[in-house]
Formats: sequence, C-alpha cells, structure tokens
Amino acid sequence: MFKLLVLSSLLALVLPSLAEIGWWKTGQFYQIYPRSFKDSDGDGVGDLVGITQQLPYLKEIGITATWLSPIFTSPMVDFGYDVADLKSIDPLFGTMEDFDALIARAKELDIKIILDFVPNHTSDECDWFIRSVAGEEEYKDFYVWHTGKVVNGIRQPPNNWVSVFRGSMWTWNEQRQAYYLHQFHAKQPDLNYRNPKVMEAMKDVLRFWLQKGAYGFRIDAVPHVFEPPDWPDEPRNEEVSDPEDYNYLLHIYTKNQPENVEMVYEFREVIEEIDDELGGDDRVLLTEAYSPLDILMQYYGNETHKGSQIPFNFELLTKISNSSDAYHYSELIHNWLDNMPEGQVANWVFGNHDGTRIGSRLGADRIDACNMIILGLPGVSVTYQGEEMGMTDVWISWEDTVDPQACQSNEQEFERLSRDPVRTPFQWSDEQNAGFSNASVTWLPVATDYKSVNVKKQRGIALSHLNVYKQLRALRDEPTLKQGDVSVLAIGPNVLAFKRSLAGQKSYITVININDDVESVNLDSVFTSISTQLQYVVVNDKSSRRKNDLTFANSVLLMPKEAVVLSTV
Repeated sequence: MFKLLVLSSLLALVLPSLAEIGWWKTGQFYQIYPRSFKDSDGDGVGDLVGITQQLPYLKEIGITATWLSPIFTSPMVDFGYDVADLKSIDPLFGTMEDFDALIARAKELDIKIILDFVPNHTSDECDWFIRSVAGEEEYKDFYVWHTGKVVNGIRQPPNNWVSVFRGSMWTWNEQRQAYYLHQFHAKQPDLNYRNPKVMEAMKDVLRFWLQKGAYGFRIDAVPHVFEPPDWPDEPRNEEVSDPEDYNYLLHIYTKNQPENVEMVYEFREVIEEIDDELGGDDRVLLTEAYSPLDILMQYYGNETHKGSQIPFNFELLTKISNSSDAYHYSELIHNWLDNMPEGQVANWVFGNHDGTRIGSRLGADRIDACNMIILGLPGVSVTYQGEEMGMTDVWISWEDTVDPQACQSNEQEFERLSRDPVRTPFQWSDEQNAGFSNASVTWLPVATDYKSVNVKKQRGIALSHLNVYKQLRALRDEPTLKQGDVSVLAIGPNVLAFKRSLAGQKSYITVININDDVESVNLDSVFTSISTQLQYVVVNDKSSRRKNDLTFANSVLLMPKEAVVLSTV
C-alpha cells in the first residue's frame, strides 16, 4: 500500500519567476576541505594559495560558491574546528594577504567564498578561554562552568552527559576549580550563549569576515549549542552498552534545543545588516544540523524572523543505503519538498567531510545517478570535493589514523568512527601524490587509484564522471531547470524519475535505473504533457544510447545502473 502511495504521489512545485531568483537559489555549492585540496608550498598540507591556483577548475565545472572548512588559527586538535583566534588565518594555510588574494581571484571568476563558522566552542588555547579560566570579570562566564557535585566525599561532574568524542562531557580545570562543558573534544570548551556578551562577540566575528569579502557562512554543529541550565541527566539508550560511547545516551537535553534555532535567526540579522551596508549580491547562511525534519524546517525562519537560506538537507546522505530502492529515494526527496515552508528553496546533499563518499557508500556505478539527482532537482546543489569525478574512501590503518573522533576510541572501533577516509588528498593528475603536493609525505595518504581516477584523465574520457557532471551542470542554465515545476516518483522498485517543466520551454525528464535489471518504462503513463518522442540529452557510461538519440516515451529501455536525462522534442 505504501509503495503504491509513493508511486502515485506526484509533486508539482511552482517556483518563482526568473526575475525573482537570486544567485544562490539555483546555485552550485562546492565544499573544499582545505587541508586536502591543493598544497602550494610542499609541506604535504593544502593551503589558501593552492585553492586560489585551482579556482579556474571550479569555474570549469560551473561552481557558484565554495565553502571552506575552517582556515582559522588553531592547534589543529580537530583540524581547525578548534579555533584559537576567530579573526586570523592559521599559518598552516597561509596569511591574511593570501586570504585577500583568494577573495580577489574568486571575485574575478564570479565565485563566492563561504567560510566555516564554529559557534558552539573554541579551542582551549583561545584567549577568551584563558581569561575565563583566570576568572577575569569580562570573560568568566564566556564558557559553561559548573562546580559539580560531591557524592560520598568525591567530586563528580554535575550530570551523566557523554561527549560526541567519547567520555564525559565535563573536564575539571584545576585553576578555575570547576568543570567546563565540551560537547566535543576536551580541548574544545563550549561557549555560553546565555551570556549576551558571547552572542555579541560572535556576531562581531561574522561582521569581520563579511566585511573582508566572504559571502556567508556554513554554521557548524548547530544542534549542540544550547543545553538546559538545570543540567538534567539524559536517559539511557538500552541498545548501546559502552558507557563511553556517545550513543549510550538519548540526547534529549544536549541537542536540538529551541534556542539553537533562535540563534540562527540572530545570525541572519547580521547577514541582513551587512547586505544593507555593503550592497551587492545576497550573503547566505548554510546550517549543519542532523536533526528531525520538523526541526530542520524551523531553521528556514518563520513569520517574524528570517533564518538560514540553506539548512542542509541530509536526507539522502544519511538515509540512502546500498540496498535502498526507488521508492525510498522518492520518499526522501518528497520529505523535503513536501515539508519545506512556502517560498523557501530546497537543497540536495550526497556527501561531505564527515560522511562516506558516494562511490564507497552506494557503489561507484551509482555516482552519475547521484549527481543527476542533486543537479537535476530544483534549488541548490551541494558537492563535496572529488564527488564530481567519483573519488572513493581510502582505507587508513589504525597507526595512520589522525581523526580525533577515531583516535579517542580503540583499534577495534576506529574504522566505524574515523572520518579520515573521506578527507584524503584531491586527485588532480597521475603525477606524484596525484598532483596534490610535491611533498615526500602528505598529511593523509593519497588513494591508490589516483592514476585512473583524477581530473586530468577524466577530462579526456567522454562519459567520465567528471564530464557527465559538467554536462549536468550546463543543463542547469536552462530556464526549465532554473524555475520549472518538478514531479518526482518511483516507477516500480528499480526506477526513479523526475520531470522538470515550464510553460513555453522544453521539459526534461531524469530517469535512473538504481539496480542491475534491464528495465523498460512507460513515461507516458506517469507524466502528463510529454511528447511521443523524447531526445537523450545526457547519458552515462552504462547507456547503449548516445546524446541526441531519440526514443519513444512509452518504451524507454534502461540498462543496469543507467542514468539519463531526456527532453521533449
């Protein structure tokens, strides 16, 4: 019954006129992990000069904006997510002059630079924390402190909260004679947003980088910022037996508090303020929250407050598996489109620096299909570096693992927790270290398949993942893809299809065979107002047809794992 319901539920989403569309509303966003993108100085770590050198590549693949994982001064315990100085560039990545040069070059190429912003915590080496430890009046309440409780004469943390990176969420500070809260690593103390001075200080950080030329921020770990001030214990998760494991508890108090949403609204006010001050194109907020759908939709804003323009949609990233059928894909796409507030814009994400790559999670033969989904559906596409050419995860031994989330576990558990495999150096060519660096050793190992999977090689293969991606991106400039309606459905368990249509323009139908059976589909029977004949516009390497071939709408034959875009003639 459920499958029939999904099959029959077509979605018609009416989008605004072309005149109303801002740059980001149909934009192509690209995540760069700076440590791994391009090393310009031979130290084995990527840097800002390297990114600047490779911006023409982003232009080549049609990227509108790129967001950079943190580049700020940091001890690098969590590779930049432990920020020690929120207004300076870490020397590992370069200088402020290098940042200015990056902004200038990006402007020449009409690419927006988006920065990562970490509101939940700083490094314990941040001057604010050092002053807070010392009890200076201005900073003593900048972080979350608690004297704990005494049980049988022994001082203990105030509650049972467990850190994302394992173990207690509280660490004792001898100088302050109190525990400080850290939702993540012990060297990442949580800021106290119940102190208005903290909010103002962080807003000032936003203003600083916007005035330097950044076009917005990806806001990290939004669900973790607020906790209730009475510090209640969290209930047990009976399915997990390891008391050090984050999932040992049900996080009903340390995640998804309503104040997190209100914080994003306040950050958006800063964006609007700078838009008014500096003019030009809209600046944007992208928010990272692995939260229930009803909470995610609140981040868009409400009747009285604007919120994040792009609350990341992780439905496809976290819920699609190797065994998912077309009904599941359709359901998850509908989840976002059906629940999105009126007037807002969808976004589509299949990968990032924290999750397994598409080719490793779903199979290399589904890479083109996933790129067709994110580039063919209405709204914003988000691509993690390397997914456009089909990079896959790299196995990294326990001895070579550097991710703190894994290193704080053990040799038996680390593979499940490590994010290193998805963060390995970008594969530019078949030269030393995949053209990423001329260092003798890179900060993470280069993939062993780099001689066959790299930008240089794929440029020369007609139906490589990279060239299919570029064709899909070019298609997004068509009026139908920018502002057309969309209808999404599963045609049986193996075939996902969606149609984009706009009055007076060609319609485009994306058809994806998810599995390994040959399929024949009748598009006439499921989509209205399509012509008898359809033309192939984009094909992948599984296809027996070629671009510009014709087919009848009532009998489209699909090879195993074939993914195509058709147009009305």
